[in-house]
Amino acid sequence: MDTRAALDSIHSGAPPATYGPLGSSAPTVHPWSLYGPWQRWLYFGLLFAVTAFNYFDYFIVAVLLEPIKQEFHVSDTALGLLSGMCFALIFAAAAVPIARWADRGNRRTVITVALSGWSVMTIACGFAQSFWQLALARFGVGITEPGAMPPSQSLIADYFPPERRASATSILCGGASSVGWLLGIGIGGLIASRYGWRVAFVLAGVPGLLLALIVRAVLPEPRTHLLATVKRCDIETAWQSIGQLRRKQSFVLSVVAISVYAIFSYGVTAFVASFMTRSFHAPMTDVSGPLGCAIAVANLVGSAIGGWVADKLGSRNPRWYARLPACACIVALPLYLLALSADNLGLAIGIEFFAEVVLGVGIPLVFTTIMVVCGGHRRSIASAVLYCAMVLIGGSLGPFLTGVLSDSFAAAAGADSLRYALMAMCAFLLPAAAAFWASSGVIFQDQEA
Repeated sequence: MDTRAALDSIHSGAPPATYGPLGSSAPTVHPWSLYGPWQRWLYFGLLFAVTAFNYFDYFIVAVLLEPIKQEFHVSDTALGLLSGMCFALIFAAAAVPIARWADRGNRRTVITVALSGWSVMTIACGFAQSFWQLALARFGVGITEPGAMPPSQSLIADYFPPERRASATSILCGGASSVGWLLGIGIGGLIASRYGWRVAFVLAGVPGLLLALIVRAVLPEPRTHLLATVKRCDIETAWQSIGQLRRKQSFVLSVVAISVYAIFSYGVTAFVASFMTRSFHAPMTDVSGPLGCAIAVANLVGSAIGGWVADKLGSRNPRWYARLPACACIVALPLYLLALSADNLGLAIGIEFFAEVVLGVGIPLVFTTIMVVCGGHRRSIASAVLYCAMVLIGGSLGPFLTGVLSDSFAAAAGADSLRYALMAMCAFLLPAAAAFWASSGVIFQDQEA
């Protein structure tokens, strides 16, 4: 919950301030005043690890699609359903209830339960004896993963003062996703090539259970400290919060923009490793390691640059929080087309590296945009709505549409069918850029502390 007044009033014996008021003029408490710099970054590190494992358990299925296809004899369309819709539908159904729990309850508990849940279900994927058992286990992953990012972003806003949030949020979203990609595509591919795809799933799930114990023991919940001295005011219902968010044009446009972008992003993520394996006739180990490292480094570099730039520009003009994602989409489009049209593996990965740096600079800032306009008491709900739209629209349509296009092009293009399917998916970057830019024009009127 965002807060506004000094903590000093509590220490001086003044009447306790109100934490998280809705429409109240009562003074409130800065939760980030409770923590020193080293504590903030320690807790950030834990949230970064949670988010990285969240992406790890999601991304690993992308590099395992080929051996899964061979064992269960399924089509690319079925693989698109497995990597997209099986996960997305249940994720969307669970996102708002879990976010509501995070906005009203103990976010540390939400993260611990969610992390334990998706780790167990990832392990269960490794024991699937049929394609439908695997799909059911992916449903289990989808129902628990909404408990990671929304409460993590909400906690980041409590740990860090406003002038540091853009960099922290950008690194959390962009950097952690890159580490998760490296683990899923790089390490997961290496394990699968040596020991099989089932072992890869099992080894992806076990570390998350250990991390859940650490989170439960170390990560603080600012509300537990504040509520010892602070009285809470009325809380909006989930539907009231969503109704308020719907009235904010910048929020709605951000949701539209990230959803359209996600159709491209999820489609490419699910199939880019398979494209390189097929089109360049490369073994999995030659693809997974270099690709995983390239994307991981690119996103880490991009998110660090984007967060720093956004802190500088956004502190003076918050429109830049939305303008930077728009510019990133425009610049990345030709780079991605060049990467997908390359005639060798090294060149394709090299060009994609620069495309991912550009996207890493801009895309994570959409979460900073919504934090500016959503209001402190709606952070988890706002983040959940954004993720819900991303996963439900992008996660469902992206891999599915890519798989359908690949199957459609197969007769004419053969092994290159995925190449042309992925090139077609790049077209979604244009409307995404337009929606991001439109969002930047109405941020001022929607700002809410």
